[in-house]
Formats: sequence, structure tokens, C-alpha cells
Amino acid sequence: MASSLAPLDAPGVGINASPSQPKKVAYFYDSDVGNYAYNAGHPMKPHRIRMAHSLIMNYGLYKNLEIYRAKPASKYEMTQFHTDEYVDFLQRVTPDNMDNFGKEQGKYNVGDDCPVFDGLFEFCGISAGGSMEGAARLNRGKCDIAVNWAGGLHHAKKSEASGFCYINGEFLAALYNSTSCF
Repeated sequence: MASSLAPLDAPGVGINASPSQPKKVAYFYDSDVGNYAYNAGHPMKPHRIRMAHSLIMNYGLYKNLEIYRAKPASKYEMTQFHTDEYVDFLQRVTPDNMDNFGKEQGKYNVGDDCPVFDGLFEFCGISAGGSMEGAARLNRGKCDIAVNWAGGLHHAKKSEASGFCYINGEFLAALYNSTSCF
């Protein structure tokens, strides 16, 4: 039986583009991202992002990329989806003072899967900022593909960490680009 569905992309566009037209790839990397560690034994290991970047550089793949260091997402940008109280908590809690935030850790689901670690808030900013800027470049037609290995942390809820994720950078990226700017 023949399908009556049309292709998603018109001829010469998107996946149907001519192979002679190279795709513009925006690659977002912040060298600080590998300095963060969830805690010993945790499966999320941000230093792997640094390792991937090293491979990209050493194998010469960077020659086909436009490399950017994104501006970290600000507290204001994070609170366009997440509650002020939750983002304040992420900004204030540290391994040194986390015992003072026992009630909040339970409330915001911060613990085993989503532990408190040094630089937590800064890590969240790097992750979300790269996703937001990647989406912005895609939206403005400045690239065909955007890569942010520190991104993809989309499980975080409005006022709760979840699945190794604290800030939902992908939702912020979509929100940011649907409103043009905050």
C-alpha cells in the first residue's frame, strides 16, 4: 500500500538537503564544566564532557564546528520556569552548609540522585546557558545543528530536582525562544 504522507522536509531542505551543502554546527563548551563532580560513586560525571571535548579537539573535529562558550543562565532566567524559592535554595546550599537545609533538601528532592556538590548553582548555569544559546542560534538561523554536551538536563521540575537534573535547561531554551527573550 502506497503512503500518501508527504516528507517532513521539502526537497533540498533539512534532512533532504544536498550533501554538498555542509551543515553549520554550533558547539557549546565551557572549560569549567569538568571541574564539577556530583559525588563519589555517582553515575553523572561532568568530567566526561571535558574528555569528549578533548577528543573533538585531538581528532580535528573542531575544524567543522563553530565553538562557543555560552553565557551561563542567570538566576533571573532560571526563575522564568523554576520557583524563586527553589532557585534561591540551589544558589545558597553547599556541602559545607547543607545540614542547615535538611527540610529544604526533602522539599526540593535534593539528595541521592541529585546531591549537593561544590559549585552546584554555577554548574546549572553552564548547562542551561549552553542549551538556551544553542536554541537561540537555531531559532535565528545562525546554525543548522547545536551541540551542548553539558545540556540535556530536562528532568528537573518547577520546584524540584529529578533524575540528576536541577534546572530544566531544555524547557528554558524553548521558553526563551518562544518569547524571543526574557
